[in-house]
Amino acid sequence: MLSEIELRDVLFLDIETVPEKKSFNELSETLQALWDKKSSYFRNEDETAEEAYGRAGIYAEFGKIVCISVGIIDRIKQNMTLRVKSFFNSDEKILLIDFTSMLNKYLANKTIYLCAHNGKEFDFPYLSRRILINGLELPFILDNAGKKPWEIRHLDTMELWKFGDFKHYTSLELLTTIFNIPSPKNDMDGSMVAKVYWEDNNLQRIVEYCQRDVQAIVQLFLRYKGLKLIGQENIEVIAH
Repeated sequence: MLSEIELRDVLFLDIETVPEKKSFNELSETLQALWDKKSSYFRNEDETAEEAYGRAGIYAEFGKIVCISVGIIDRIKQNMTLRVKSFFNSDEKILLIDFTSMLNKYLANKTIYLCAHNGKEFDFPYLSRRILINGLELPFILDNAGKKPWEIRHLDTMELWKFGDFKHYTSLELLTTIFNIPSPKNDMDGSMVAKVYWEDNNLQRIVEYCQRDVQAIVQLFLRYKGLKLIGQENIEVIAH
């Protein structure tokens, strides 16, 4: 039950992803052919594989992670504080080494949950795939092989909102709006990340966007538990 989950035992996270190469033409011939085949299932009738490549960041086989932001809640007397930290780098392997090192330390002698919005469909599997592609060891909390459903300590704020309705999709932006939570989309949205990274060369803007998403996920989770939001004065962003 949600009421039984201690806030201090939840690590909130969000990832931002982009196509692994700046353009379709930078892919090897083999990967171009494979992207052509993959994208044929979802691209528009008059859209070429090259034109669809801007959406390649959604797929772990053709994209990469450029930022992971995490948040933890501390309780100081009667007040709750949120600490947010980001791992970001154009070299994805460096980013993932730093992130998995933190995660393994955080997991030591402690049982925690990971929580993201649409995390079970996107963030958690994407992270796992990119960790393996980069030749790194999968942290225990992301390794679901052989585990029973109740042993997988993943929380998803989108799934929690479904209440058993498997066809129901609700965006983080909509949920923050109806719960009167400051929107994380006031500067950009997910569809702009690839352009901001590859064309504008502005990774810092993506980091700040990712951090706002984590803050929104935390506040939404608090609303689900019937708790007050954390005031902006009690949110600390830890420098990288």
